[in-house]
Amino acid sequence: MNDKDDLPFARRVVLGLDEAEAELLRRHTELSDLTAKLTLAQEQLLQSEKLASIGQLAAGVAHEINNPISYVFSNFATLGGYIDGMLDMLAAYQAAEQHIADPKVLQGIRALRASVDIDFVTADIPVLMGESREGIERVRKIVQDLKDFSRADAHQEWQWSDLHHGIDSTLNIVANEVKYRADVVKEYGDIPDIECLPSQLNQVFMNIIVNAAHAMTERRGRITIRTAREGEMVRVDIADNGSGIPKAIQGRIFDPFFTTKPTGSGTGLGLSLSYGIVQKHHGRIELDSPPGGGATFSIFLPVRHDASADSNKDPHP
Repeated sequence: MNDKDDLPFARRVVLGLDEAEAELLRRHTELSDLTAKLTLAQEQLLQSEKLASIGQLAAGVAHEINNPISYVFSNFATLGGYIDGMLDMLAAYQAAEQHIADPKVLQGIRALRASVDIDFVTADIPVLMGESREGIERVRKIVQDLKDFSRADAHQEWQWSDLHHGIDSTLNIVANEVKYRADVVKEYGDIPDIECLPSQLNQVFMNIIVNAAHAMTERRGRITIRTAREGEMVRVDIADNGSGIPKAIQGRIFDPFFTTKPTGSGTGLGLSLSYGIVQKHHGRIELDSPPGGGATFSIFLPVRHDASADSNKDPHP
């Protein structure tokens, strides 16, 4: 016999209502948690789709820039050969001046040479050519880094990639955000290529590096990037000596839409998306920000991707 049967009817009704209310609250909590997870997944999906579109746009722009740069570079090499020949001819003419018998002709040539300062011009042309060639090479490097950074393939696939190359490409892309705020120190270790989605990891590196640059105070700071192998994992540390992250909010920094930046200066999705990308790679991301300033984000990634561990077999973000 149920113990409740011995209770007065009204008491049994109250107990029943209490149990129903408790069950309703439990279900409500479960539903709220599920809604929050779905909202987070939706936001990450939308952000990933935006990043994929931006990546495709960047790859297209890089391709369009690369075409004119290629023929400018080719023409520039040909022009350099022409100029070298002309300078050699000019030197031969200058050596032949002493053999010109007509004083008026000789005087006119020397006056023209003085007016155009031919000695300065012949010395300056190789310098200008060298600087221009270096500038074109830098543009080509930026274009290549932009293509490597975006890597916006129609079907993203897991592939073996050099993390150092990805970090270097990312640093070049965000150079304008960093160069006025901090010096970058690279302490690369001996790490293997890893099986990953390179463009997504580049996005993680970009978010953390830019955040580190923005964490600098009035004085110029330092961002240190270290890599090392730890067993079957590769570790990437991105450390800065900026203002740090208060302990009170360290547990919230990976929450979507959480940001300490002024309104309009940040979406609060960067670290949340980064966390999701690292989780997708079956890795982990940790923060160490001691009192007194500075922060280190440590990213741990497996060398080999375990496809059997994927809960979602769709390779798209």
